[in-house]
Amino acid sequence: MSDVDQRSKTSHTSDVPGESPGALAVVDDEPAAEVDKEIVGRSPMQLALLRLRRDRTAKVTGSLIILLLVLSYGAPLWAKLYGYGAYDQNPDKLDGSAIPLGVLGGVSWEHWLGVVPGNGQDVFITLLYGIRTSVSIAIVAAIVVVAIGAVVGAVAGYVGGWVDALISWFIDVMLSLPFLVVALAIVPIITNLVLGGHGARPLWLSATMLIVTFMTFFWMNTARLVRGQVLSLREREFVEAARACGAGMGHIVFKQLLPNVWAPILVSFSLLVPALVSMAAYLAFLGIGVGEPHPDLGRLVAKAVNGVKAQQTGAWFLMMLSGGTILMLVLTFNMFGDAVRDALNPKSNK
Repeated sequence: MSDVDQRSKTSHTSDVPGESPGALAVVDDEPAAEVDKEIVGRSPMQLALLRLRRDRTAKVTGSLIILLLVLSYGAPLWAKLYGYGAYDQNPDKLDGSAIPLGVLGGVSWEHWLGVVPGNGQDVFITLLYGIRTSVSIAIVAAIVVVAIGAVVGAVAGYVGGWVDALISWFIDVMLSLPFLVVALAIVPIITNLVLGGHGARPLWLSATMLIVTFMTFFWMNTARLVRGQVLSLREREFVEAARACGAGMGHIVFKQLLPNVWAPILVSFSLLVPALVSMAAYLAFLGIGVGEPHPDLGRLVAKAVNGVKAQQTGAWFLMMLSGGTILMLVLTFNMFGDAVRDALNPKSNK
């Protein structure tokens, strides 16, 4: 070590008043304490979950969704504790015109929210089972719709050329079809030819019919979204490396491209569920959804509307309960979907 370096570490020129200039004072220099700061790396999913946990809207709506799922999927248990099942009818609570007796549609200690006009089913249990039916159909249909749209969009975006042009043309044709008009025309035909008319049928059969209907008409938006993302990813280095290693189209699409577009796919799924909940209720309201005698929210609204038209006492209360339940479901899932979209956006301030 040089003398200059040694002097710089062991001595400094004293600037204290009263001391002669140039006097040397020995100072023991102690190195400053170094704080080891651990740098924690987070994946995009972890960052999204962190933003989601900090979002108050996500906390409130997520808690409400969990509560609704617990109430609806635990409906058989609540029905046993409550004393009335989903298909139990109470004709003694109806008058000769099948209108509920009592105030607000038959509200009493036995039936907390009254009974359903026509069949006398308990409204409270019917709402719980109706929520379970609507949410189950919407979630399963959304999974199938998003899966089909993601695969079709990824293939169209990666292959390009005439395949992309053909798929894009088919998507445009499907988007031009009016869903309600086609559903009102096709579903009754399927019901009469395949299911044997409008009589009672198993719930799984009605649910399958709705899922197939949604699968036919709702995959296009996801396909267009994924196609646009894949078009910007197919020329990236990791795709070129996979091609250079001899990977086939299936490996590149399912192992390289789709995992890199999971964020828009998840957002599409979260926003599709409430749309399908409202659409299933709307189809049931029009008489082509879940059929009798299975509990359904849309059919409850239809009965309430018919009761209001007939000036039945308490029909407005049933309409508020059934319509309010649908509104709460759709609004809660929509707000949670918006929170998920914000959490997955890297430019979001939340």
